Amino acid sequence: MKKFNIHRVLDGLTSSPSGSSGGSSTSGCGLGGGPGHSGGTAGTPREEIQETLTSDYFQICKTVRHGFPYLPTALAFDPVQKILAIGTRTGGIRILGRPGVDCYCQHESGAAVVQLQFLINEGALVSASTDDMLHLWNLRQKRPAILHSLKFTRERITFCHLPFQSKWLYVGTERGNTHIVNIESFILSGYVIMWNKAIELSTKTHPGPVVHLSDSPRDEGKLLIGYEDGTVVLWDLRSKRADLRVYYDEAIHSIGWHHEGKQFMCSHSDGSLTLWNLRTPNRPFQIIIPHGKIQRDGKKAESCKPILKVEYKTCKNSEPFIIFSGGLSYDKPWRRPSLTIMHGKAITVLEMDHPIVDFLTLCETPYPNEFQEPYAVVVLLEKDLIVVDLTQSNFPIFENPYPTDIHDSPVTCTEYLADCPPDLIPVLYSVGAKHKKQGYSNKEWPISGGAWNLGAQTYPEIIITGHADGSVKFWDASCITLQMLYKLKTSKVFEKQKVEGKPAAEIVEDDPFAIHLMYWCPESRIFCVAGASAYVIVYRFSKHEVNTEVSALEVRLQSENEDIISPEAEMIPPFPDASSQLPSLKDLSGSTNTMTSVGTVKDSLPCLSVKTRPLRMPPGYQAELVIQLVWVEGEPPQPITSLTANSAYGLVAFGNCNGLAVVDFMQKSTLLSLGTVDLYGSTDPYQRQPRSPRRSKQFAAGLTELSDGPVSLELERCKSPTASDHVNGHCTSPTSLSCGSGKRLSSADVTKINRRVPSKPPFRKAQSAACMEISLPVSTEAENRENSFSHSRSSSVSSIDKETKETITALYFMESFVRKNDTAVSPCLWVGTGLGMVLTLSLNLPTLDELRPTEPVTVSPSGTLLTLKGAVLTFACLDCTGTLIHPPYEAWRDPKNNTEDSERARKRKLVMHSPSSSQDMAEHQFAVVCSEKQAKVFSLPSQACLYVHNITDTSFLLRADVVALCGSVCLACFCANGHIMTLSLPSLRPLLDVNYLPVTDARIARTFCFTHEGQALYLGSPTEIQRLTFSQEMCDNLQDMLGVLFTPVETPEAQYRGFLKGLFGGTGGTLDREELFGEATAGKASRSLAQHIPGSGGVEGVKGAAGSAIGELARARIALDERGQKLGELDEKTARMMASAESLSKHAHEVMLKYKDKKWYQF
Repeated sequence: MKKFNIHRVLDGLTSSPSGSSGGSSTSGCGLGGGPGHSGGTAGTPREEIQETLTSDYFQICKTVRHGFPYLPTALAFDPVQKILAIGTRTGGIRILGRPGVDCYCQHESGAAVVQLQFLINEGALVSASTDDMLHLWNLRQKRPAILHSLKFTRERITFCHLPFQSKWLYVGTERGNTHIVNIESFILSGYVIMWNKAIELSTKTHPGPVVHLSDSPRDEGKLLIGYEDGTVVLWDLRSKRADLRVYYDEAIHSIGWHHEGKQFMCSHSDGSLTLWNLRTPNRPFQIIIPHGKIQRDGKKAESCKPILKVEYKTCKNSEPFIIFSGGLSYDKPWRRPSLTIMHGKAITVLEMDHPIVDFLTLCETPYPNEFQEPYAVVVLLEKDLIVVDLTQSNFPIFENPYPTDIHDSPVTCTEYLADCPPDLIPVLYSVGAKHKKQGYSNKEWPISGGAWNLGAQTYPEIIITGHADGSVKFWDASCITLQMLYKLKTSKVFEKQKVEGKPAAEIVEDDPFAIHLMYWCPESRIFCVAGASAYVIVYRFSKHEVNTEVSALEVRLQSENEDIISPEAEMIPPFPDASSQLPSLKDLSGSTNTMTSVGTVKDSLPCLSVKTRPLRMPPGYQAELVIQLVWVEGEPPQPITSLTANSAYGLVAFGNCNGLAVVDFMQKSTLLSLGTVDLYGSTDPYQRQPRSPRRSKQFAAGLTELSDGPVSLELERCKSPTASDHVNGHCTSPTSLSCGSGKRLSSADVTKINRRVPSKPPFRKAQSAACMEISLPVSTEAENRENSFSHSRSSSVSSIDKETKETITALYFMESFVRKNDTAVSPCLWVGTGLGMVLTLSLNLPTLDELRPTEPVTVSPSGTLLTLKGAVLTFACLDCTGTLIHPPYEAWRDPKNNTEDSERARKRKLVMHSPSSSQDMAEHQFAVVCSEKQAKVFSLPSQACLYVHNITDTSFLLRADVVALCGSVCLACFCANGHIMTLSLPSLRPLLDVNYLPVTDARIARTFCFTHEGQALYLGSPTEIQRLTFSQEMCDNLQDMLGVLFTPVETPEAQYRGFLKGLFGGTGGTLDREELFGEATAGKASRSLAQHIPGSGGVEGVKGAAGSAIGELARARIALDERGQKLGELDEKTARMMASAESLSKHAHEVMLKYKDKKWYQF
């Protein structure tokens, strides 16, 4: 490989033109003023750094989905395979087995799932959806696929029933008819039970939709059909007539058989249960209203709420279980949704936290004609899944091994760390295990089907979720699983009520403790959070419990409202080399003294009150410092938009739309508190004109809260820094963040504001969150707060007055070259703003670590100024070999460990980045800066722009991270138009660009994040985390990592009934359904009634599993099944042809005999 002298190359960057075959490129773009093209260079040879990543290393693939299924609608259980299926309103199906076996599949139509039916121990599942389609899913592969579909065109599906070990599915419809579907071929049978034949001819009204179907445990040839109006019909399939009919004056919701098949129980809309005997169908032999008050005068008990479902399960050695949902009295509206368990004379009511969607009783046998012996009840709630142990008298619940509690409080932000230190997971689990609840059942989790192994991926992964109630959860995400490790409640440091004498100026009415931003250093175990009420909490990790007071610090951060006028390109000043132009240091520190409020104007008051008494802090993360922004002259503190910390420096930095603050959390003092404008000093490239008080008041009256109304559409047409940022007249690029509480802006105010807009638009920052919030549809009002962009990096717009404020959008501590003339790296803080400006602050730390707790630390602007198009999102630093430089950190030690020597305990162990061995190479770095529009790579210390890539002109980036992959690094980007892109480093060559997921919800934009090893995640729904990978290696190994849904299990044998019981039991024997429902007897169904649609779950559906032995076996099995099915169809066709030929021959012979002896004149 040809070598170049990097000194000569860098010296000639700003003067030598470039000649690139791929198109024109940028030269002399040290200030980023020129428009660079994709992968453009400034004369730097590509061979300087050998980049190993190519497009072959990348492929987008969803891996696994964690959490509780969003908006569940249906539930099914396979009692032999012991796997559970949950259908949702969005058309999704989650299949759960033992921990690690968790599969997600989705109907393409997105129609809600009405009902699910397992083919017990067959590795298949039938789903019915609201678009009147039946689907057969193949579960014998790791990613289920649809084998067949059947679309009903005339009738709507209301109920389905598949008898055990039967291939004929009963389908009830809204018209009251019952159809029969062959599961193997998914073809409708000609056998139909019409509603008018099922009911009596004298009945003048329609019985309503079919709400229940089940075959008699005593006789498979009898089908019980329940209609909504209270009619129940026992239909004889052989004779095609009704054996009996029962009528009740209350609507039926569900029916349950006794295992002997002589009686059944119905649940009704008046909260009653009726028990019917087949011998006396005229009236029920027992009527129960479990929760109704018994009248003294002998009248019928008062009506209650409907019993939506009842299950009647028998036991051999005890009384039967009657389990039902609903049925509570109307006079107790405060009662929560409940599940009632009646066992003998005992009635137990289990109150639930959420409405009950469905429940299933788990029994020892799959045969309906045996004693059921129930052992558990699976209860599907709207936001939870619980399993009740029926074998213990107090009915405890099982401890749920699935991460179904992600959404206990709405998720507001996420962080994802792959390949983190291996000792973190055991440590977090040990401190989190002490807080687990007690009182669970001591039995194993009953949903234990499937198989799962660790796979080839071995590195540890941790996911952190921040929630609206101020809680933070740490999850073990290794090997594509998810397990709760530790929960931190950040709200414990604040008072619950306002403190008398010092009014708390709470500006966030809903969720004042909501987590907006998080920063975690896994090596030093320093953890910082930024909350909705403009505060930052710094945590340290300790294995020991302590009782101590929490230190509090108040920071005053204010910025004057100014109009920003865009400079011309030639007016941008060059980089200043002298520091004489910087503001004096005495003006950098913000005042933290509390001032007295004048009248009703609040000033220097925090939003929340920190507890002043000593707090008991259990092992785990313990609060060390609480930093709060205060009110300034009646203006509330604005939400924090960027946050970072460094354990080696002992500093935490955060910013918002007003400015930047840097705090020393070791000395607990404020080092810097400046407005964004003051950070520039005399190097500010923008002409800023202070607004008159009158104009400020006019704008102050126009505080707005964006909605989907016409006013918002006017506000959406905001000004953008570049003409290309407008798409169809709408702003599409978020480049500034406005904050604060707001009032609705009237149309008159909008008109006045529009009149004040000059003909030549100034360089005014567009309201990214406003545009995003308007363009993203919100499905329900209940999700409006959850989908608000105020929880994301781009805080929600609330004030036209603050439109021109320059928000701090990115912060990064690192060891780098601060100024052009620097010859050695030094500690610094890189600051990115909403205007695309990059500034560096120099950190002056004590030379001796022993002096660090006492000697002052100074922070001063360096004068370095770089520019990009769009708000800055992320920073990274590479050494001259292209290796990612990690910021220095302090190695973790337990600060409360008293067993160590005092001198040793006080000494910190700092881990600095070790530069390359070559001194020549160690003198240079690459700074990677990415904004929402473009990415640039600068050479340090010369500050020359080496590479620039315009990522998007019509959209904007929501997230960008520099991640490690296959021993190299790349820049991963997620765009608002749904594209996921990766760029090589440092040359910024496009490696991947896939249209993955259009951002249809602000929740996705708020929670999307990348991590090392080519992985990413986002909140796919308010209750679920969707993980994905963009690594080809991960996609290749994914099949080995996924759980197996179907495992070979022998079907339990039916109990021997005995000769006499079989002789006198009155059973109808076995039913030849093929003879009854087959085409030879029943004929063909009308083609206009249903349409068969072949699926993709055959051999083609298993191609993804071709890399593993299980996939090959599954492919062979399906091929054999299909071959056998075709042979079977051929045999049936041949048999039909033979029968037809025999019939024709018979008729011909009869005709011949008839006319054999007749003369010609007798015809």
